[in-house]
Amino acid sequence: MLEIANLNKTYDNGVQALKDVSLTIPKGMFGLLGPNGAGKSTLMRTLATLQTPDSGGVSLDGINVLDDVDQLRRALGYLPQEFGVYPRTSPLSFLEHVAVMKGVVNGGERKSLVEHLLVQTNLWEVRKKNMTTFSGGMKQRIGIAQALIGDPSLIIVDEPTAGLDPVERRRFHNLLADIGEEVVVILSTHIVEDVSDLCSRMAVMAGGSILDEGEPHELIAALEGKLWRLLVANGDVESLRTQIPVLTSKRVSGKTEVKVHADTAPEGFEAAAPTLEDVYFATLRAAGFSVDVD
Repeated sequence: MLEIANLNKTYDNGVQALKDVSLTIPKGMFGLLGPNGAGKSTLMRTLATLQTPDSGGVSLDGINVLDDVDQLRRALGYLPQEFGVYPRTSPLSFLEHVAVMKGVVNGGERKSLVEHLLVQTNLWEVRKKNMTTFSGGMKQRIGIAQALIGDPSLIIVDEPTAGLDPVERRRFHNLLADIGEEVVVILSTHIVEDVSDLCSRMAVMAGGSILDEGEPHELIAALEGKLWRLLVANGDVESLRTQIPVLTSKRVSGKTEVKVHADTAPEGFEAAAPTLEDVYFATLRAAGFSVDVD
């Protein structure tokens, strides 16, 4: 279990990226959902021991992360937001190199491990090819393969599906689901579908703070009976915004679907079945963040 207690971080430019962040994260997939600039990457870098907080504490299965950096790093697998591969190398040679750096010095053990990871990440057929020709999704699979070396008990993946096409995203989802059973896996993303597809628990983060957390189905259930929808002509949306607090709006079959979060239905609106996306937008709006998209 990962326990995060009252983390704070302010950069030299005065931006407070973490504001009293506390979370308890059990084994399994945990989604950290928030817009760009929410503080997610700062939190991920702090957990990965790449920077230190101004105050607060982190422990993993009894390890004091901030005091025992080396022990934490031996238990960590990390896929950063921008993962770069060595130019003009193959997946096979790259993973063997990383395995050596992570202390897998026995040649037979290293060969078996690397081959297993290449199969697991569906890269066996291209194991000897130059990675500079790989797609973004293939490079991300290399990234998760290197993160799995060393049998980590904590895996951090930061915005792993940004820029991937739907096929590669689905392939990456399946890979994460396979590894997210017996270890703590933190998935940091601004893509709601990543969390809804994968995570048994989640938190919404913005402005450096945790706004809400829980199981996705429970957070969705909390919106039941409080979400309302209306289809209006595209030209009527701006006028409607001056009358009621619109949560979101999107084009549907030539019209615009407007959603409102309220205890009772505005005149003309009907009940809408909430989704995790609605939870995300409603949480941000309740905290004072602008969320409306059209």
